Amino acid sequence: MRKILEELWYGNICPSDEYYKATKKVKELMGYIADHHDNLHKTLTDTQKELLERFDDCHAELTDINEREIFVYAFRLGARIAIEIMNFGTDREI
Repeated sequence: MRKILEELWYGNICPSDEYYKATKKVKELMGYIADHHDNLHKTLTDTQKELLERFDDCHAELTDINEREIFVYAFRLGARIAIEIMNFGTDREI
């Protein structure tokens, strides 16, 4: 356990980097999103491009917040599960 905590402390474990492995479907969807974004961007005026950029920035910030909150929730849930497992049998009547 100490080794894992030390690795986390030194920044050698970064859950957001290990969040998921990009499957073929995910890569395909990311490609479609990039293509559609580029095609849309080509049709916009400079003012509209600036608005789209602000929208993208806000969306990225919201996504970051959501992912962080999900991570915290999942970590806490995992810790509660581990505690319950460790206490299994200690609260049972014999």
